[in-house]
Amino acid sequence: MIGPYVLPDDVFDALAAGEGGRPAVLLLRRARRSRNLLLLRRALDGPCGGAAEAAAGLLAGVERVAPEAARSVIDGPAFGTWAARTLRDCPAHGRRGCAGRDLTALTVLAAVRAAHPARITVPVRDGRLALPGLGTVTGLGEAPEALVVVEATAGAEGTPGASAGNCRVRVRVLTAAGERVLPRDPSRPGHGWQPVAVLDARHRGLTLRVPLETAAPELPALETASAGPAAWRDLLRQAWELLVENHPRRAEELAAGLNGIVPLPAPARGVASATSRHAFGTVLTSWPADPERLALTLLHEFQHSKLSALTDLVTLYESGDGPRLYAPWRPDPRPPGGLLQGIYAHLGDLAFWQERSGSRHGPAQADAAWRLAQTRAHVERGLTEAASHVRLTDLGTRFLERLARTVRDGDRDGAGAGGGSGGERLARAVARVQAGDEAVWRLRWAAADDAGTERLAALWRAGRPAGPLPAQDVRPATGAVAGPGPEFGRWAARQRGAERARPAREAADAVLAAPDRAQGWAELAAAAAEEDRPGADVLRARTELVRDLCARLTARQAARPPGEAPPRPPDPLALAAWLADPAVGADPSGGGPVADAAGSPGAVSPGPSGLAAWLADPAVGADRSGVGPAADEVGAPGWDPQARGVHPARGHGHVGRGEPAEAGPAPGQASGDGLAVPAESGSAEAPLDPARSPGPEPAADEGPVAPAPPGPGGGPDAGAERGGGGAPAQKTGVSMSQNARSPLAKTSATG
Repeated sequence: MIGPYVLPDDVFDALAAGEGGRPAVLLLRRARRSRNLLLLRRALDGPCGGAAEAAAGLLAGVERVAPEAARSVIDGPAFGTWAARTLRDCPAHGRRGCAGRDLTALTVLAAVRAAHPARITVPVRDGRLALPGLGTVTGLGEAPEALVVVEATAGAEGTPGASAGNCRVRVRVLTAAGERVLPRDPSRPGHGWQPVAVLDARHRGLTLRVPLETAAPELPALETASAGPAAWRDLLRQAWELLVENHPRRAEELAAGLNGIVPLPAPARGVASATSRHAFGTVLTSWPADPERLALTLLHEFQHSKLSALTDLVTLYESGDGPRLYAPWRPDPRPPGGLLQGIYAHLGDLAFWQERSGSRHGPAQADAAWRLAQTRAHVERGLTEAASHVRLTDLGTRFLERLARTVRDGDRDGAGAGGGSGGERLARAVARVQAGDEAVWRLRWAAADDAGTERLAALWRAGRPAGPLPAQDVRPATGAVAGPGPEFGRWAARQRGAERARPAREAADAVLAAPDRAQGWAELAAAAAEEDRPGADVLRARTELVRDLCARLTARQAARPPGEAPPRPPDPLALAAWLADPAVGADPSGGGPVADAAGSPGAVSPGPSGLAAWLADPAVGADRSGVGPAADEVGAPGWDPQARGVHPARGHGHVGRGEPAEAGPAPGQASGDGLAVPAESGSAEAPLDPARSPGPEPAADEGPVAPAPPGPGGGPDAGAERGGGGAPAQKTGVSMSQNARSPLAKTSATG
């Protein structure tokens, strides 16, 4: 099953563009299978080896007589997550015994599908015996384990069945309290038996068949009492028809790669969905309620799976700090891998709303147009953040270039859907929400350097230029993270119908009256951007600095001797304009900046770095390592780690400390990057090297969000061959040794 994998250039470019097609998905699926086997080999060689040895032996026996049955388990929703948890937690042997024992439950499905006789001991927890892919035995009392016996009917041994319910086996569960016999067809419910339902859908000759996985202990599933298998099956069939009709290429990808749906508890509002980076092709989602929402969820989450599998083969960015980056679809700071995951997943949303906005009418069309504009703004802003702050490899730069081209092409193709004055009004509304969202995010997570802020206050009072902006620090999130709050939500909702922003002058006065009100700063950032005020970028991208400086200057004024009339309080608009131009002096009376021909010695305006600089200026030679332009070393004078570069999706344009404001979080959809479940598809590690331990396993995603702890972030893989933009096909991927030996068999495997 383990073999060499070379990712051709055209496949890499197709995946970077957002799709890839069925052949690319099949390649990623085979590569992920090899990764899972390498992790199994490592588990068998580690402290869990004894606990997992019997199950691995059974799986090897099934592989010899029915390879497809064994592969279906290794590719399934639970195998990768089991391997990751075992390697991460098992050196201490966990709280409930060695995690290696749980492999036994996974192998029962392979034995049943192959009609292969087996006797294996499986752990029982809380009176429940969970058999992933098959179902759950309940009411087993205090028994710590059960003996599962698979007996093939006459003439059936070695003849694999098409499903778990092939009616050619008998499954017995024996405990100290007695014996349970599963129904002759394990896909049917019985006394104390809750089967895993199989959902199937077919349209225009394209079939999707996936389990509604409720028995995988590694995944946070729940019982489907609120929406039973029949409801899920009916909803999937409607969603599948929508996908096949309107997104046939992506539907082919889902048919080739989707291998399970795990039901999640419903959030207070919207839909909760997520993807585990260790479970390729498995979508975790709460009840979507309508087929459109389910179709969108499948598109979005499967993008996560594709990128996670791709980063098994290639390294897109260098490992670095923990979560520090802004993603407009998340309320918490993101690590580089999480940012790239969100950008890529939103390409599925972009394609979905592009089609919806062109095929709907009336209010439904207006809603789709809003969501399309908002999603595009999210992707574009994410591209800017990645280009400015992520240390991309050669392939990472190429990946973002292809991705940005897809966004530009989609913008051009969809220009007619929301064009004219209505489209311009929509774009302004989305930009207001985006500017306000980023301002609130910065007030929450970013902190300006105290010494630097005091220096600026002194320069302002002296009427001198500001010079370079001080350093800043973005705090990582700890624990559950909620969104920006109901006040911001109400303001953002009003923007959808507003003709224009609140006047900037009025917004600035409101900020002076209540400087601690985050909503006021959001309105000011949005208004300044819409009016193209000097310093609008600083108000959006360094909101915390303007607020802290304003507070510091006001506090000093309040300390003046009695009877002395204080000067006017510092105007936030004037402060922002002064900070934006290092060659302009300040009017300490509060009236605003004044011209200073001499400028400030040593003042350097930070420029874009990395991909952003290369895209902004064709004359600048790109450093293909992805760190930055060849002439600008990181850490050199003038380099600002928070500089906002030109938008890759928009090409040349506004470059400086900030970008034009864009859309805020999409309402209603709480996804792996949205606003509704525990942590995410994560930092996109590339753990094909079996010597590297997988990072922490996220359970689900978003709002309130339980962010995944910082992981290694996807450093170079052992044996990775990096290729540049013009590299031949052999240089794009990673070639695993052709002499690798299967962990399940004693013979060399090159599959």
